[in-house]
Amino acid sequence: MLAELRTKSQVTIPKELINKLGIQEGDKLEITEKDGVIQIMPVVVYPKKVVEEFRSEINDVKKKIKNGEQPIFDSIENLMNELEAN
Repeated sequence: MLAELRTKSQVTIPKELINKLGIQEGDKLEITEKDGVIQIMPVVVYPKKVVEEFRSEINDVKKKIKNGEQPIFDSIENLMNELEAN
């Protein structure tokens, strides 16, 4: 697919790709360059408060694992079996 660089450095992403990727107006895109190739990747940006809550939950689980309070599963199948049992 061919796109043209327009004024203000704007490029239109072909509709086929927009539909295929399920992206829409207002979505955030990460744009990088690697070895002369421009890469565009859809990303999700979470509010800082949400990220801090995730970090807090992760730290709580790490403490529980260290203290032996958090079960550890060696496979998703074992985790699912445990969830179904409860």
